[in-house]
Amino acid sequence: QVQLVESGGGLVQAGGSLRLSCAVSGGTNSIYTMGWYRQAPAEQRELVASITSGGITNYAGSVKGRFTISRDNAKNTVSLQMNSLKPEDTAVYYCNRRHPFRPADTYWGQGTQVTVSS
Repeated sequence: QVQLVESGGGLVQAGGSLRLSCAVSGGTNSIYTMGWYRQAPAEQRELVASITSGGITNYAGSVKGRFTISRDNAKNTVSLQMNSLKPEDTAVYYCNRRHPFRPADTYWGQGTQVTVSS
């Protein structure tokens, strides 16, 4: 059974940094696209960043230049380095794994809270 477990969330002041990590168990990650999504209260879940099996990255415009996604296929992990955090980055952050050609083959982590104080 595939499980995604996030870690690294917390409370930080505006301008600070956090690093989120997601460990995947129950299968190999190498062919999957990995991503980070976030959901603020009363908002829809949105894509923050994704990285394909080939290392192609995609970022939401609001985080481009501040956040960096990376993956380690040998360790089955994906990380999100978040710098220059803003109060509007406050949300629950979710790790996501999806098959590039089978949309139903998608898994989510339980989420980790990131709170940025002004």
